[in-house]
Amino acid sequence: MGAVVVPGGGSVAIGRVVAEMDALRAGWARDDGLGVFLDVYRRVTALVALRVVDGTFRDPSFVEDLDVRFARLFLDVPADVAAQQPVSRAWAPLVERRALRGIEPVQFALAGMNAHINLDLALAVVATCRARGCDPDDGDVHADFERVNRVLAEVVRPIRQSFLDACVVQHAGALSPLADLVTNFSIDKARDAAWVSAQVLWEVRGATALAAAVRDTLARTVGLVGRQLLTRFP
Repeated sequence: MGAVVVPGGGSVAIGRVVAEMDALRAGWARDDGLGVFLDVYRRVTALVALRVVDGTFRDPSFVEDLDVRFARLFLDVPADVAAQQPVSRAWAPLVERRALRGIEPVQFALAGMNAHINLDLALAVVATCRARGCDPDDGDVHADFERVNRVLAEVVRPIRQSFLDACVVQHAGALSPLADLVTNFSIDKARDAAWVSAQVLWEVRGATALAAAVRDTLARTVGLVGRQLLTRFP
């Protein structure tokens, strides 16, 4: 079954999520750390909404469902902040430092990608497979996961380079530690790791306590990486 198409093109379900992102972003300052990440993520999500209906994916309905669940995990973060509820340990560093001066926009963007890909994506894959009665290792599921990587690359690689170029110009080239940080963070490797995490979580899904421990450990580990990504450079 295919995704429902909005009259102007693109997935209706994902389009609704994009509209929520736009409403959320309108209430944040331009340099808000969560907002900087959202600027990137919104572009990726809007492109997936188009790709879901253009024949890119083997099972567009699955990808649409996955993308909406994935986005909801991010949207839960500002909702928890607004409700004064604790956020996931994976997101805590970005939430805590979203207004901190001295952190470059590219660092906020990468910290958001780290939390959303390395934790949320694995959770979304498992939740989608459970809801639809399929397995992460089913051929179409993994093949479409890999196709999403290519969609991400269309958007994220040029944005990351533009962030880095702007930093180098602004600081007259004196940003080698930041350049190292940016170049060493690989979205492809993060998604590969997320896939492995999804497989592990899938295998332990029936063991409630063990599954919770795995999720908590993963969130803590991702949070540690996030703190490193948000290091202030002199």
